[in-house]
Parts: sequence; C-alpha cells; structure tokens
Amino acid sequence: MSGPNIPDDAAPAASAASAAADDTSPVSAEAVAAAVTAALTAFDDAADLDALKQARLDHAGDRSTLALANREIGRLPGTAKAGAGKRIGQARGRVRAALEVRQRVLEAERDERVLLAETVDVTLPSNRDPVGARHPLTTLSEQMCELFVAMGWEVAEGPEVEAEWFNFDALNIDPDHPARQMQDTFFVEGSGVVLRTQTSPVQARTLLERGAPAYIVSPGKVFRTDELDATHTPVFHQLEGLAVDRGLTMAHLKGTLDHLAEAMFGAGTRTRLRPAFFPFTEPSAEMDLRCFVCDGTDPVCRACHGTGWIEWGGCGMVDPNVLLACGIDPDVYTGFAFGMGIERTLMFRNGVEDMRDMVEGDVRFSRHYGMDG
Repeated sequence: MSGPNIPDDAAPAASAASAAADDTSPVSAEAVAAAVTAALTAFDDAADLDALKQARLDHAGDRSTLALANREIGRLPGTAKAGAGKRIGQARGRVRAALEVRQRVLEAERDERVLLAETVDVTLPSNRDPVGARHPLTTLSEQMCELFVAMGWEVAEGPEVEAEWFNFDALNIDPDHPARQMQDTFFVEGSGVVLRTQTSPVQARTLLERGAPAYIVSPGKVFRTDELDATHTPVFHQLEGLAVDRGLTMAHLKGTLDHLAEAMFGAGTRTRLRPAFFPFTEPSAEMDLRCFVCDGTDPVCRACHGTGWIEWGGCGMVDPNVLLACGIDPDVYTGFAFGMGIERTLMFRNGVEDMRDMVEGDVRFSRHYGMDG
C-alpha cells in the first residue's frame, strides 16, 4: 500500500520545520541560549580592549553562531519564522548590550591606567635646563638705577627715535657740530628725527615737563655709527644722571660719582676728574678710575696704557644755555649731569675683555656674568 502523495515543494518546508524543533538546530532555543551564554562569558573574560575585540568578532561578528542562526530564519516555514526571529533578535540584543557595558568598563580602566602612567608631580624639582637668563647688562642697569632710587632720585625714560631738537639743539650742540654728521649719527632720512646718540634728551624732556628741582637717572639704548669691535658697538647702553636744584656745585657731582663708583667697583675705589669739553656742560670733566690691572705701576699696561687711570664717563655742571632751552632760570638753579656706558662698566666690573661677547646672544655669557650680586 503506497503512502500519501506529498508535493515535491513541501519537502524543504517540512525539513525546516523539523529543524526548528531539533535541539541541535542553530535556531533552537537551546542553541541560541548556549550562544548567548558563551558570548557573555567571553566578554566577561576579556581582560583588555584587544581581547574584547576578538570576543566581539567571535560571538557578535558576521560568522558568529548567532549571525549564522539569523540566516537560517529565512529557510523556516512561515509559522516558525516569527518565533525564531524573536528569539534570535532578543539574543543578539542581549549580546550587544553586554558588549557595550564591557567596552565602557575596559575603556574606563584603560583611561585610569594612562592617567596614572602620565601623571606629573608638579611639586618635584624640574631637571630641564632653563631656556635663558637675564642679560648682565639688564641686571647691572637695574642695580645702578636702584642705587639712585635709594638716594631719592627718580628713573626717567624716553623714546629711542628722537627729534633732532631734543638730541642736539636743546643740549647746546651747534648745527655744525661733528656729532651731527652722518659718520656719527643714524638719521631717519627726511623726517627730522634720529636714533638718539645719548640718553640726554630724556633730561631735556623731563625739565620741560616738570621744571626744577629735578633728580633723575635715565638708562637706555643709544646708537652711533661705530664699527663693532672689542671696545665699540653701534648699539650700546648708557646711564645718565641729572640733578637741577638751588646751590648745586661740582662738589655734589664728585660726591655722587664717588658713591656710584664704590657701589659698582667696591669700597676704596679711587677716582679723579680730568678737565674736558662737552657742549652741554660747563665746566666739563672726564671721570677716571684708578687702573684695576696695574694700579698705575706698569708703564706698558694694556688696560691703562701706562697712565694708571681708565676713563669711565663724562660729567660736568649743566651749561646755562641748556637750562634756558628747557625753561629753567640759570640765575636761580644750577645743575650737574653725568653719563656712563653700562657696557664699559660691565667690562671694568667683571673683566669682560671683548664687547662683542655681549651681543652674540650666547646664554652662557649671561649665566656667567649675570648672576653676581
């Protein structure tokens, strides 16, 4: 007796339905539950993000058990598809959620490790070399200014690009004076201004603005068309002083400069005033220091050339014409002025032999000479 007549296209559907009921089928409840358990265990066992990445590929990737089971849904009969699809969808959702939780945990642990490894204790001393040092000319200029501030003087500053009137006329320098020639002064062509050749214009500006009495020092850069060599530079620094008051004399000037000399070069420093000429002072003098090298005992001394004295700077009583140009009555007030090169002071004070060393920008020079008290 023959069996029932079954259509040929019904055979695969019957086979798929049978597979859905088989415990060993990838879409069965037992197989799906086992896949989920394996995935969650693998995620929990992952010790770092690299291990978790491999676990994700194994249990949530395109060739994982759940991905293959998802492909089998299409081969199931209509009555079985809904249940299998829901079961596998929920399983894959649990796996994704567990993966995300474990990902956040491992990322947090990684970030904590990085923070611990890269933590810098800001209380520890730095072992890095300093990037620079203050230039000794700056330090010395400030020390000289502080000396005068302690005496009750003030520090005044002015522009480095200066009007010719302040740089020359106000200082009683005639139009045909050699200092006005191109070989001595940097002129700004066609503008009536120059790069200042001394800081004396600051004194004229101060007297015009504030009148007398006045006690000021004016440090700063000055410019002259000198060639750069061991003892000259086209850009250098000066400290000039001006005192205008009733009854000031050369004795006040000498006492002030002796005090400055001892502060710069030590107690017992010997000085002298040697007659000279400057257009803006009358009488005028050069201030000399007793030779630091030979003390006047070596007739062929390289420092003093056998004279026993080294020129430090110029000084004198303010010329009445300068006082008049600045609106000060010379019959009521007198004054004295002086100017010293700060580079020259540093050379005497610290034994610097070549002025070019000061402008090369080598930080070793600043560290060597710039840290003394």
